Amino acid sequence: MMMALLVSIALAVPQVPGPKPQARVVKVVAERFAFTPSEIVVERGTTIEFHLTSDDTDHGFRIVGTDVNADIPKRRRGETVVKYVADTAGRFVIECSRPCGAGHTAMRAILVVK
Repeated sequence: MMMALLVSIALAVPQVPGPKPQARVVKVVAERFAFTPSEIVVERGTTIEFHLTSDDTDHGFRIVGTDVNADIPKRRRGETVVKYVADTAGRFVIECSRPCGAGHTAMRAILVVK
């Protein structure tokens, strides 16, 4: 009686990581109780590199519900760069976290992560 022997060999093929996706650069300008743009929409998993400047006084930039909270220096004093990985879907309020005048409490923008 003849028996057939079947042998299965699995080869492990190492995964070669591809290039890391580049961060999406979003320039945000703070001025007179508003952020421009006032709404930022990204796909979930996107790394955002915020480039923050002010056209008037010192401001803050906080994404509520995250650990992002940065100072934005007043006009002509430079730029603040903040990286954030948008790994949770939803709508996030961006607010000024540094008292900046009478309209400070209304200074808002929205980050939408799809």
